[in-house]
Amino acid sequence: MGTKAYPETNAFEDVDHTVSVNPLDEDNEGEVPFGEPSSAEQELAPDAPDASVQTFETESDFSSMSEVSSETLGAFGACFVYAHLALFLGAIGPMGWYFEGWSRAGPLLFAGGVVAGWLTYRRYRKWERQRATDDTAGSDTATAAADGEDAG
Repeated sequence: MGTKAYPETNAFEDVDHTVSVNPLDEDNEGEVPFGEPSSAEQELAPDAPDASVQTFETESDFSSMSEVSSETLGAFGACFVYAHLALFLGAIGPMGWYFEGWSRAGPLLFAGGVVAGWLTYRRYRKWERQRATDDTAGSDTATAAADGEDAG
């Protein structure tokens, strides 16, 4: 049997294999060019959407922060920290125990997450009760003032 002879051609002979990327070139921004898209790719490619960016004017003095009571801000800060600790420790503890074999540290971290979650709940309930008593005290004074005006 005879063997078929194929011509010794390389399909990549006409392709320029040199890639020059200048890291300081702002047009390429460090992207490696792999060649221009063909005309068929350009025809089939979807059109780029028109994007408009909406800007908002913000006050730089943050005058709206004065409307937040210090109790609310303190409760929010405490709950923020406790909730993040609860999430972090509650996730890292079991993963460390299971994947890394932390048979002592894993359960302790998880227990710390449970305690942090409980502290979050307790602090939120304390703030909620304080706000409810402030609202009832405020409505009682408003009712007493309205009664005094009606009597006068």
